[in-house]
Amino acid sequence: MKPTRRVFLQLTAGAAAAAHPRLASALDYPIRPMRLINGFAAGGAADISARLVAQWLSERFDRQCIVEDHTGAGGNIATEEVVRAAPDGHTLLNCTFSNALSASLFPKLKFDFVRDIAPVAGSVRLPLILLVHPSVAAKTVPEFIAFAKANPGKIDFPSAGIGSSEHMAGELFKMMAGVDLVHVPFRGGAPAITALIAGQVQAYFCATPTSLSGIKAGMRALAVTTAARSELLPDVPTIGETLSGYEVSVWFGIGAPKRTPGEIIGKLNEVINIGLAEPAFKKRVGDLGGAPMPTTVDAFGELIAAETEKWSNVVRAAKVKVE
Repeated sequence: MKPTRRVFLQLTAGAAAAAHPRLASALDYPIRPMRLINGFAAGGAADISARLVAQWLSERFDRQCIVEDHTGAGGNIATEEVVRAAPDGHTLLNCTFSNALSASLFPKLKFDFVRDIAPVAGSVRLPLILLVHPSVAAKTVPEFIAFAKANPGKIDFPSAGIGSSEHMAGELFKMMAGVDLVHVPFRGGAPAITALIAGQVQAYFCATPTSLSGIKAGMRALAVTTAARSELLPDVPTIGETLSGYEVSVWFGIGAPKRTPGEIIGKLNEVINIGLAEPAFKKRVGDLGGAPMPTTVDAFGELIAAETEKWSNVVRAAKVKVE
């Protein structure tokens, strides 16, 4: 009896899979729901960026992508889980700025982020905003630097915690501007911005959208930390316009366990970049004060490596230690 067309196609597909298993896995991928592991609390910028990407992947692949927030240890609990996951593209990591700090801040980690996580794609880039309390006699970055030099050790700047992006932005500023600011760590951005509004601290390298609440409360926005100005605050200059080379971004992206097939990584990269160009994605990210960050696989890997080296140098120079 002659095989039917369906049987013939099944046999042909089976033969192709046997001959080219990695290609077949990429063609079939994903075959079940995906998990996107995020290391930070629900409602924050990391969680929001992860959910935007997960929603797009769910729609594009017609397979559910579930965000799981596994918080703790600066995102390292989530990262270790993905490092240990099967390298089949069904468990992904929401990579963050904090991952670039991990090797320096946590020298006894059981993994090496650059070595053990395969870069997939960038997703979102957010600026920090340098806010000062109205009592500070400075309306520009040069004036703030002059004010700080005239008052060494008398200007406190808060952060969401030791090793946070706000903390590291302040340490880099201190190094490049040659000023003596005092770091005051808090347990999160909400108490930090509350302290600034109350005048308990004088300056804050504040993450968006928290910074927007500070501006509404009368705090003065001196500059943004990214290389380019923010579309949300186009009249606010960058710190780099005064301190050449200064740049701090809160960035997010997607990673996978090492040895994940390149075809699957390439497929994910293509799909994610299509999503980043969607007007709805751009608007949602813009509401946070940021912008989509499309990259190639290699470019995202280069960003991770460069950020890891950069912040390792800052951590050593500033002698930052996690308590």
